[in-house]
Amino acid sequence: MNITATGIGISRIGQVAINAHDVERAAAFYQDALGLKLLFKAGPGLAFFDCGGVRLMLSRPEKPEFDHPSSILYFTVPDIQAAFAKMKESAVKFEDEPHLLARMPDHDLWMTFFRDSEGNLMGLMSEVKR
Repeated sequence: MNITATGIGISRIGQVAINAHDVERAAAFYQDALGLKLLFKAGPGLAFFDCGGVRLMLSRPEKPEFDHPSSILYFTVPDIQAAFAKMKESAVKFEDEPHLLARMPDHDLWMTFFRDSEGNLMGLMSEVKR
C-alpha cells in the first residue's frame, strides 16, 4: 500500500450522494436531461450513475438531519453554450446564463448554475482554450 503525502492515500472521489425525495423522477432527470449513464438501481429508492468514473448515488434522505440540498456538483462540459441550449430544451431550470468567471493563463473559465428535479443547485463549467 502506497501512502501519499496526504497520509492515507486518497486519490479521487469514488461516490457522491445526492438527496432525492422522488428517486424515480430524479433518475429520469439525470439520465434524460443530463445524459448520464445509469449503472444500476437497487431496491426502491436508490439509483447509481457514472459521471466520468465518479459514481453518483441518488437516494432518499435516511434521517431528518440529512434532508437538505446536496453539495454543489460542477459538471464539466466541452461547450457550455451548447450544453445550456440542450438542457433548456429539456426544461431544465437555470439560475443564470453561461458567463465568464475567470481568465486563466491559457483558458477562460465559464459557468452557469441550474436546479435538478429535486431542487439541488448544480453547476456546469467549461474551460475554454484561447
